[in-house]
Amino acid sequence: MNKLFGLALLMVGMLLAVGAGANFRYYSADRQASFDVVSDDNELIDLTALQPYVTYDAGKMYVDISQYNPNHPTGGGNGMSPNTTYVFEEMFQVSNELWENNETNYPICVTIKTEHDDVMIFAGDYDNMIAGPASNIQFTVEHGNPIPIGMIFDNTNSTIGQYQFQMSIEAVAGACP
Repeated sequence: MNKLFGLALLMVGMLLAVGAGANFRYYSADRQASFDVVSDDNELIDLTALQPYVTYDAGKMYVDISQYNPNHPTGGGNGMSPNTTYVFEEMFQVSNELWENNETNYPICVTIKTEHDDVMIFAGDYDNMIAGPASNIQFTVEHGNPIPIGMIFDNTNSTIGQYQFQMSIEAVAGACP
C-alpha cells in the first residue's frame, strides 16, 4: 500500500513539474494584407475605359487630357482652356462581376474619391445622376448593370500649366448604406 501511495505521489509530483514548467511570454508578429491585380478573364470588379482620355498602363488607370495621351487625335488640342468648366460623361464604367457564376444578385458598394478641389465625379448620366457631382461619391452596383462614371473639370481661376490629381476607387460587398 505504501508503494502505491508513493507511486501516486510521484506521478502527481511529475504532473506538477511538467504543468508548472511552462514559460509564458508575450509574442508579437507583423502581418500583411495583400491583393492581386489579375488579367481581365479572372477579375471580380471591372473598370472599363469608355473615352479615349482614359488609358491603362502597368495596372493603373490614367485620365489624360493632354497632347501626351497615347490616344491623342492628330491635329487635336493640347488640353483644356483656363476659366472654363468641362463635363465629360461616361469616362469609364464600374461593373460588378463578383458573383457571375451564381444566380443570386450580390451588390457591391463603390466609393470613389478625387484628391483635387477642381475635379468632381458623378455616377450615371449628367442629366440623371445616381451620385454626385462631388469629390467623394458612393453608389451601389448590381451584378450585370455597369455604372458609368463622368468627370467635371472646373478650370475657373486656374493658371496655364499641368495639373495632376489622385483618384481612389474602393469596392466592398453589399449595398451602400
